Amino acid sequence: MDEKFYLTQFQQAAAKLDKELLHKKNLEVETGVWLDSVVLKLHKRHWANNPDAKPQTGAGIFFSVWLGNDDLKSNKLCYNIHALKLRQLNGYTITSRDFAADFRQQFKKFEHNWPNVSVNFGPLTLMEGWQTIDLKSTEEDVFNIAQKFFEIDSLIDSLLSHRKK
Repeated sequence: MDEKFYLTQFQQAAAKLDKELLHKKNLEVETGVWLDSVVLKLHKRHWANNPDAKPQTGAGIFFSVWLGNDDLKSNKLCYNIHALKLRQLNGYTITSRDFAADFRQQFKKFEHNWPNVSVNFGPLTLMEGWQTIDLKSTEEDVFNIAQKFFEIDSLIDSLLSHRKK
């Protein structure tokens, strides 16, 4: 995989996201190469104990869109929401399984907007999916999936607000 080429595509997609909306929602966007994949990541600082970790290793929640070598071979752009070590998330009292179940229940009304999505995972992956991409329009595909996250980030905030210490 030409990481430099695809990283540029992901960076251009990130640059197209509505900066006012990102600011209003307190969402941060990052791009990079992590775990052998080109990644666009969206998260809020209060969703993680160490929001600057790359890749996220401690307690935290984040949305990512990624493309790795195997994905590239099958023309798949992948995305998911991870919820790592939530019992340890500062300022909250969370049981990971309950949080995941509540998220998935609320996510049902949005599922139809997410191609090939599944919620049949353990509590670390709240949802995951993929879409077939045309490698000539990777930037647009990454942008479109990242843009969809603006519809559901409030689910996470709502679930966290009920679990504040």
